Amino acid sequence: MQGFETETKKGTPRKISRGGFTLVELLIVMAILVLLVSMVGPRLLGSKAKADISAVKTQIGMFQAALERYAIDMNTFPSKEQGLQALITEPSADSLGGEGDLGGEDVALEGEEGDSETGGSNWDGPYLKADRVPKDPWGNSYGYEFPATHNKQGIPDIWSFGPDGQENTEDDITSWGGSNTSTGDAGGDVSEDE
Repeated sequence: MQGFETETKKGTPRKISRGGFTLVELLIVMAILVLLVSMVGPRLLGSKAKADISAVKTQIGMFQAALERYAIDMNTFPSKEQGLQALITEPSADSLGGEGDLGGEDVALEGEEGDSETGGSNWDGPYLKADRVPKDPWGNSYGYEFPATHNKQGIPDIWSFGPDGQENTEDDITSWGGSNTSTGDAGGDVSEDE
């Protein structure tokens, strides 16, 4: 590179050369950056995994709340065949069935009249603010089953297969009891099975 001439205090010209970084300096900076990324990277990835699991637990709780509103209107939960889609689009008259299936519980509010005797529908949805049922953070559909096989409280089973997408593994996140249980928005258990 060309140098620049400047004058020193004594008035004699002096040549200053400006060079770039040396290869050794660049390698040292790169080594420091790699060290920082290797220390911080796993923590960020661990935080993402925890956030995804928390998002699934929250989503299952929101499904439970929407299902309770649906059950109040329809006097039953959606069948396994209707699934969570019944929270967004009104089930057909053929798939509604006749009797309520809440295990003897009467979920109709006092003073409300149902149209089940006249053949009409009380569906007052959509119960979710979405055009379609959301998927879990890993791109998989949520599982739904009613009548429930795991949940003994008369409410539907809702689950996600977790990060691995495999059924019946330790990372499944379910609406029924387990060792890491936290209460969902709708009062049911939302847990990560272990």
